[in-house]
Amino acid sequence: MSPSSEPVELYGPEYKRNPYPLYAELRERGPVHRVRFPSGVCAWLVTGYDAAHQALTDPRLGKHHSRGNAAWRARASIMPEPQHSQLQVHLLHQDPPRHTALRRLITDAFAPQRVEALRPRFQAMADALLDGLPDSGGTDLVELFAARFPFQVLAEVIGLPAEFADRFDRDWGKVVQPVGPEDPGRPAYEARLRGLQQYIADLVRHKRTERGEDLLSRLVAARDADRLGQEELDSMVFQLLVAGQEPVTNQITTALVTLLRHPGHLAELAARPELLPRAVEELLRHDSAFELTTWRFFAEDTELHGTRIPAGDSVIVSLSAANRDSRQFPDADALHFDRTPNPHLAFGHGIHFCPGATLARIELQIALGTVLRRLPDLRLAVPEDELEWTPAVLARGVGRLPVSYGSCPYAGSGANGPDAAC
Repeated sequence: MSPSSEPVELYGPEYKRNPYPLYAELRERGPVHRVRFPSGVCAWLVTGYDAAHQALTDPRLGKHHSRGNAAWRARASIMPEPQHSQLQVHLLHQDPPRHTALRRLITDAFAPQRVEALRPRFQAMADALLDGLPDSGGTDLVELFAARFPFQVLAEVIGLPAEFADRFDRDWGKVVQPVGPEDPGRPAYEARLRGLQQYIADLVRHKRTERGEDLLSRLVAARDADRLGQEELDSMVFQLLVAGQEPVTNQITTALVTLLRHPGHLAELAARPELLPRAVEELLRHDSAFELTTWRFFAEDTELHGTRIPAGDSVIVSLSAANRDSRQFPDADALHFDRTPNPHLAFGHGIHFCPGATLARIELQIALGTVLRRLPDLRLAVPEDELEWTPAVLARGVGRLPVSYGSCPYAGSGANGPDAAC
C-alpha cells in the first residue's frame, strides 16, 4: 500500500461495537494498512498474527515520542503542555536502556509469587462488593463491580493510601481517550488532566513524608536518590493509576459480554469453576480490552511487509486482529475453552509485555468466578445493541453493563428479549 492510499477509518459506533469483520477484511488484504483515527491522525496498522508478533519485537521500532514526525505531532500529541512533557514519559513511551531501568523499578510489586499470595485478599474484596446485592434483581455490573474491584486491587498492590483511594475520580481515566483541540469536549478533558496531575502531586508529597515498603514509596525514594526524574516519577504514577485498573475493568466487561452472548459457555463455566484459568485465556484472546498498541516509530524510511513506512509515521499493532487470525488460531471467531496452545497477544509481547499480566489474570479469574457464583441465571437486562462501547481509541469495553439475575421476571417475552437466556 502506498502512502497516498485512502486510509481506513477506525472509529464510529458500529466499528467500536464489533471491529472484527473489518479486521478480517484487512487481514485478507495484507498485514499493513493505512488507517485514520478520530483525531484525524493517520497511522499504519499491523493486523496478522505473524506480522504483529514480529512488529512487537522489531528493534527498529521505537516508542519514544521524540521519534514522531511533524505530521504525527500535529494531531497525535493531543495532551497539551505542560502535561504532555510531564505525564507521558512512562514505560509505554520509553526505549532501552531507559525503559529497562524504569521497568526494573516496578517488576517486584507485580511478581507472580507476590500477587498470587494476595489472591485470598482479592477474593474477599470481590465478595464484599457483591454482598450488598439482593438475591435476585438487576444491577449495573460496571458501576457496582467492574469499575471498583480492579481499583481496590491496584490500591492494595501499589500502596495507595485509603484517603487517596477515596479521592480518586474514575472520570480521570478518560484522559487517555483523545479529545482534539477543536472538540467541544476539550475543556472537560483539560480539566480532568489538571485534576489528575494535582492528585499525583499531592500523592507524591504524601508518600515523601509517610514512607512505607510499598511500590509508590519506592518510586518516590528512587526520585529522591536521583534514579528517576520528576517527570518520570509523575508519569509512572500516572501509568499505574490509569493503565493499572481501567484495562482490567474493560476486560471484565468484554469477557462478561462474550459469556452473555454464549449462554452455554456461561452455564458451563458457572458449573465448573476449575475451567476458569483456561477460560480466561480464551476470553482474553477472543475479545481483548487492549485492542491496539500505542505508537511505534521507525527512525528512517523502512519497508514493513512490502509497505514503505515513512520515518516518524506511527505504526500500531492490532492485538485484537492478531488474536482472531485463523492461521494461528483454528476456528478463531469461535469461543473454545479447551483451546491449547493459546499464545494470544492480549498482553502484548517482547520488552513491552504488560508487567501486570499475572495480576490481571488473577483479577479476571476472581471477578468472573465470583460474579457467576454469586449472581445465578445472569443475563443482559437490555437488548445487546443498547450497550454503549467506550470510544477510547486503543481499548474495548462498555461503560455500563445492566444485567438481571436470579428469578426471571420477563418469562415469555421472546427469544430475542433480555431474558433469552432464562
